[in-house]
Amino acid sequence: MKLLLWLTCFLGLTGGLRPLGAQAQSAAPLVIGETFTVDSKVLGETRRLNVYLPAGYAESATLRLPVLYMPDGGMNEDFLHVAGLVQVGVGNETMRPFILVGIANTERRRDMTGPTDVAEDRKIAPRVGGSAAFRQFIRTELMPAVRARYRTTDETAVVGESLAGLFVVETLLLEPTLFNSYIAIDPSLWWNKQQLSREAPKLLQAHAAQLKGRSLYLTISSHGDEPTARRLVDALNTIGQPAGLRSYYEPLPTETHATIYHPAALRAFRLLFKPNPK
Repeated sequence: MKLLLWLTCFLGLTGGLRPLGAQAQSAAPLVIGETFTVDSKVLGETRRLNVYLPAGYAESATLRLPVLYMPDGGMNEDFLHVAGLVQVGVGNETMRPFILVGIANTERRRDMTGPTDVAEDRKIAPRVGGSAAFRQFIRTELMPAVRARYRTTDETAVVGESLAGLFVVETLLLEPTLFNSYIAIDPSLWWNKQQLSREAPKLLQAHAAQLKGRSLYLTISSHGDEPTARRLVDALNTIGQPAGLRSYYEPLPTETHATIYHPAALRAFRLLFKPNPK
């Protein structure tokens, strides 16, 4: 099924606003990608995936591309503006081409959060703490479906903001081999009394052998928790980088939680996905 955006043209204006005899034209669809579903046994539900294929993919029978996965990837979520960033970045050669796979939400706050002992945390949704199952869905069901449908390389990346940024950080610390590159934008590190930042040294040490060759871009807005982010960054610098993790911390204090995704993703894509030297 194609993803369609409809442009409605209102051509019934009078006066000198249209040539004499001009006829109203029917709207035509603008195709920006593809969509498909996966019936997930892990999650017990059907999940919709939205896919943007960069220029050159359809024209080639052999081209293989890395895949950028994004939670919050519904059409009414962040898919369109991130697809735009990929399209522009590939077009002006500031990033390598990636297949973009947006994962539309069903229960966002369930999927993006780990367990919590904090009563206030549990008030945000009827169900929370499902991040391990969501990771299993990505690993065992979504990634195989994407590899079967598209010509991919072994390189993968993930980008997420807010609670999705929390999921990105948690995945790096608990299962670093799931992706090659991690982009965490204004992550909700406050979850469960800042558990991830507090346990980062122990988790990084436990997975040190799996960090080599991985990359992380981390940023926070003016609404971010700088002390908590700094504690995570200290662990990344002390343990992660010597183990082979390339980590970049770039606060954006001129942005708010509501405005940071687009400029931060642009900077991260240019940094982590630089075109290969010609």
